[in-house]
Amino acid sequence: MDRYLKETRLIDYHHPLIARLVDERQWDRLGEYDKIGAVYDYVQNEVIFGYNESDDIPASKVLQDGYGQCNTKSTLLMALLRRLGIPCRFHGFTIDKKLQKGVITGLAYNLAPQNIIHSWVELFYREKWVNLEGVILDKQYLGRLQASFAGVQGSFCGYGVATSTFRNPPIEWRGTDTYIQRDGINHDYGVFDSPDDFYIQHGVNLTGLKRLAFNHLIRRWMNANVSNIRNR
Repeated sequence: MDRYLKETRLIDYHHPLIARLVDERQWDRLGEYDKIGAVYDYVQNEVIFGYNESDDIPASKVLQDGYGQCNTKSTLLMALLRRLGIPCRFHGFTIDKKLQKGVITGLAYNLAPQNIIHSWVELFYREKWVNLEGVILDKQYLGRLQASFAGVQGSFCGYGVATSTFRNPPIEWRGTDTYIQRDGINHDYGVFDSPDDFYIQHGVNLTGLKRLAFNHLIRRWMNANVSNIRNR
C-alpha cells in the first residue's frame, strides 16, 4: 500500500495549508470510517463545485481556490486521505460533453471537446477498493438543480450530473461507492497511482489558445452559471 500513500507534486499533502486544515479539524483523532466521512464531506460541500484554471493543479491550490470539479476535487481528496494515512488511487475516464450542457452554453459548448477528461478517487477500505465520485457537486448546488427540474424522477444528464437516480443519487459516504456523473462515462483509462501519472500519460482537457480562452473568459461564464444555480 506504500505506493498509494506517496506525496507527489499534485498530491502535496505536506503543504502548510493542507497540514493546517487537518490539524485544525482534528481529523487524525477520528476512527477510519469517520476520517473518510469528514474529509469527504469537506471536499464535497466546503470546496464548492466550480471550475479551476486547469485539471493539473496541486491540491493546495484547489484548497486555496475553495472550489473544484471532478479532477481537481479528486486531487484534493487524495491529498487529504493520504495525509491521514488512507491509501487511495486515481481512476481516469472521459465523459461526453453533454453532461456539462447547461453549465457550458452557446459558443463555449460548441468549442468544448466532445470527450472531457474525468476522474474519481478509489480508496482502500475494509479490504476492497471503494469509488468516490459523488464528492463532485456540493449539496446546495445539487439541491437547487433538483428544485429547478422538480418533474424529473429518474435519469438526468446535464449541468454536471449524469445519473439514473436524480432525486436520490448515491452521494453520501456510507462505506460504499458514491456516484453523480458515472452515467456520462464513455471511455475508461484505468487506474493510476496518482493524478500526476495520469496527466503525464494522457494530458489535460485544454491546451494552448483554448486553455488561454478558458482561463480568461469561458470558465468565468461557467462559474457564474454554477453560482446562479446555487443561489436561486
